[in-house]
Amino acid sequence: MIYFDNAATGGFKPQAVYDSVNTVTKFLSANPGRSGHRLSVAGANIISECRNFFAENFGTVSEKVIFTKNCTEALNTAIFGLYKTGGKIITTVYEHNSVLRPLKALEKAGICTLSIVKPENVDIVTAIKNALTKDVCLIVTTAVSNVTGEILPVNDIGKLAKKFNIPYVVDGAQAGGHIPLNLKSDNVSALCLAGHKGLYGVMGSGVLIIDESTNVRPLIYGGTGSESFNLDQPDCYPERLESGTLNLPAIAGLNEGVRYAYKNMDNFGNHLEDRTKTLINALSTVKNAVCYSKANRIGIVSFKLDNMPSVEVADILNQNYDVAVRPGLHCAPLIHKFLGTDNAGLVRVSLSAQNSARELSYFIDAIKNISSL
Repeated sequence: MIYFDNAATGGFKPQAVYDSVNTVTKFLSANPGRSGHRLSVAGANIISECRNFFAENFGTVSEKVIFTKNCTEALNTAIFGLYKTGGKIITTVYEHNSVLRPLKALEKAGICTLSIVKPENVDIVTAIKNALTKDVCLIVTTAVSNVTGEILPVNDIGKLAKKFNIPYVVDGAQAGGHIPLNLKSDNVSALCLAGHKGLYGVMGSGVLIIDESTNVRPLIYGGTGSESFNLDQPDCYPERLESGTLNLPAIAGLNEGVRYAYKNMDNFGNHLEDRTKTLINALSTVKNAVCYSKANRIGIVSFKLDNMPSVEVADILNQNYDVAVRPGLHCAPLIHKFLGTDNAGLVRVSLSAQNSARELSYFIDAIKNISSL
């Protein structure tokens, strides 16, 4: 199968990731941080290596790198750990439900009010600025739209948040591994990442990276391997936010994947920008096709065929051409409503740097055939 669904989960992993996951699973089935024997210590060392790499490359200290099972858990931990009762939270129409649903839960419970801004007649930074009031306690935005591949101006939003002393949480699910992000230079309080997408890790890996001066309330309470006589959750990081056994095989894979991603980020980004430009130009010549993406370093191109729903297009690609894409609303309903595509959704093609020119050409021919049905 030709796999063009990398925004959902990365289809390619470097061999070092497979080797690391397999080796840890087979030979290092021990609980890191829970014992003092050499197997437990070896596992803890792998986790420490991975933690240190994220800290050095994302602008914080190692203890503020928190491992989660996915980006959704990281976002929930950051949002529920930073809101203030009675405050207002600003977010955008670009967001995934991993942001919108926690925020809506706070709103429905009467804990916070919610302002969802959109770039209508103004850019998104100005829209956020216009929504600022004295009671704003948190700003939450994505770094990259998972629908269109549009890159949001995280640095400019961060400057605005810093000016008004407001914590800023960034959903980096689609951005991680594709574009550089840094908590210090971007003025981000908490960055949430998916390990299994652009960071080339496996499913079951996520990261919450917190600024040195930011404190986050725990979302999950439990065993940490430390302060066992203390029935309160430890105050020290990472134990404060890491209860229970960590997914050592997934973290070991992520340790290799993130290094591969960062080593190749510039080359892969340039390559994906060229490939998305090629696809967008080709779609402009296809009957009934309307494209909603611009060339980008993420690899995302979303479009529709006016003559059929996105789900039908994706099904034909799957059944007749053995191509995997993602149709529908992509768990991001508000951006579809803003774009006017909430009825039939869009076909999202999400490329990896490893997808070939031949695969892309095959896909373009397939879309031309489908559009004439």
